[in-house]
Amino acid sequence: MAKKMIIGITMGDPASIGPEITVKALSDPAVYDRCSPVVIGDVCVMEAALKVVGREDIKIHPVSSIGECLFTPGTIDVYDMKIVDMEKLETGKVSVMAGEAAFQYVKKVIELAMDGEVDGTVTNALNKEAINLAGHHFSGHTEIYADYTGTKKYTMMLAHENLRVVHVSTHVSLREACDRVKKARVLEVIEIANQACLDLGIEKPKIGVSGLNPHSGENGLFGREELDEIIPAIKAAKAEGINADGPVPPDTIFSKARGGWYDIVVAMYHDQGHIPLKVVGFIYNHEAGKWDAVSGVNITLGLPIVRASVDHGTAFDQAGKGVASELSLVNAIDYAIRLSVSNKN
Repeated sequence: MAKKMIIGITMGDPASIGPEITVKALSDPAVYDRCSPVVIGDVCVMEAALKVVGREDIKIHPVSSIGECLFTPGTIDVYDMKIVDMEKLETGKVSVMAGEAAFQYVKKVIELAMDGEVDGTVTNALNKEAINLAGHHFSGHTEIYADYTGTKKYTMMLAHENLRVVHVSTHVSLREACDRVKKARVLEVIEIANQACLDLGIEKPKIGVSGLNPHSGENGLFGREELDEIIPAIKAAKAEGINADGPVPPDTIFSKARGGWYDIVVAMYHDQGHIPLKVVGFIYNHEAGKWDAVSGVNITLGLPIVRASVDHGTAFDQAGKGVASELSLVNAIDYAIRLSVSNKN
């Protein structure tokens, strides 16, 4: 029998839905059939989350090393960071304490992965304002991972079912995003996208490259980025043997990808890729007044370690109510397992 991958899962912001959906996800014994999960967080917060979601039958097992983990269904192993003071924690509120805790969970899981103690990492949401208030000036998980692993070439991939999207730029202004559409970076992201598909077991990846401008610029009528930067990058990728197509107009490329034309889409900036992914992955039931599905996955490509994440925020408005969906977290765990297995082969 193949060795189960050890997956380190950060608890996320202690004031968020992260602890609750972590309990929900790890309450399913089937997760333990697929991997050996350990939560990086605070035992006191996880114990409180058991009550919130009505799963007090589950036991929390504190550990101070991976070797102490039980990896047993019905028990959640928690690498206890001992940062949160429950008397000061306000659920659903931004705070320095919660920001510090969320940051330290991420830093620790990166260390565990770099040291080979866990095979892959999964992150719950943190609050960017909170971690910056705590003195950690990063714009998100992706940048933290890049900094602490010494990675220069990386990109974000979003995934939902057969729709996968990578980005030329992410957390910058729209004005700056346009300036970042350069041949070298577009080619770099095409190459990373191709390798990601290979790592996921897609033998001959088909990569759709989006344009930046309406109608992909109409041969320079609506902008020259396609002519001067994107097309040269696609030609260079083809010269490397990569099956890249484009630039495809941004208003049609995602429908084509959903239809099976492409295994992955290279988007030019954050919202160009995020909006279509979340339209198909986030499903709100108006009659019931709740989200039926929040199921996208966020993966950082180009790192020396595996990192997958939920594709939603801290959802402070839902925190403490026990109603948040764990589906995105379960999907992130499954992606982390697949990529960890690939890394070992």
